[in-house]
Amino acid sequence: MPRFFVDMPLQSGNVVQLPDDVVRHVQVLRLQTGDSIALFNGEGGEYSAGLVDVERRAATVEIADFRDIDLEPPYQLTLAQGIAGGDKMDWLIEKAVELGASGFIPLTTTRSVVRLSGERAQRRNVHWQGVVRASCEQCGRNRLPDVVPVSEFGAWLGTLSDAPAEGELRLLLSPRGSIAFSALPVEPPRGRVTVLIGPEGGLSADEETAATNQGFTPVGLGPRVLRTETAGIAMLAALAARWGGW
Repeated sequence: MPRFFVDMPLQSGNVVQLPDDVVRHVQVLRLQTGDSIALFNGEGGEYSAGLVDVERRAATVEIADFRDIDLEPPYQLTLAQGIAGGDKMDWLIEKAVELGASGFIPLTTTRSVVRLSGERAQRRNVHWQGVVRASCEQCGRNRLPDVVPVSEFGAWLGTLSDAPAEGELRLLLSPRGSIAFSALPVEPPRGRVTVLIGPEGGLSADEETAATNQGFTPVGLGPRVLRTETAGIAMLAALAARWGGW
């Protein structure tokens, strides 16, 4: 059944017009009157709905039953990622949503190839939010991970407390990481988990030192050096297998 995110209140029995972007998807999929779809608005759960009218530039649905479906992992994980170039960031966010990430912090670092600011950064943030919505539609999640505005590494680090709160876990992925993945807790932490990854060139030595001084544990994922878009996905998949996020 096709799934669509709609930024509107949903209630069983209501007949509503679908937003323009969803109408375009309905047209692309060649859905017809009488076809069933699922709608979710990011507040948890989803609604079944039936198309009651499909026109060239409009579509109306009748909202049916609510389904209390929750596919969230038993932990809250934020990915703080040095902005990667090309379409790597889109791919990374898409796959991280599938693997259960609950938030994204795009970071500009010393070695960042891509630097975003002002209106360009705002447009990119809107684009990444669209990637999140599309990924949730595909993978079945009914809660949208948050994508915060682009931040400069030092400024973002300064917003954190000097040490993790009780139950919180801060992890820094680094080829020089002194802690093996196998040494991480076997049970999911009670608080938020933040995974920090540098861009293509990695974090500088000064940035890694600043992060460890702020309570980040430097973790290695083995003897091979992973690309930035591989490292985060490998970490999220490993944590999901370890902590029951599948």
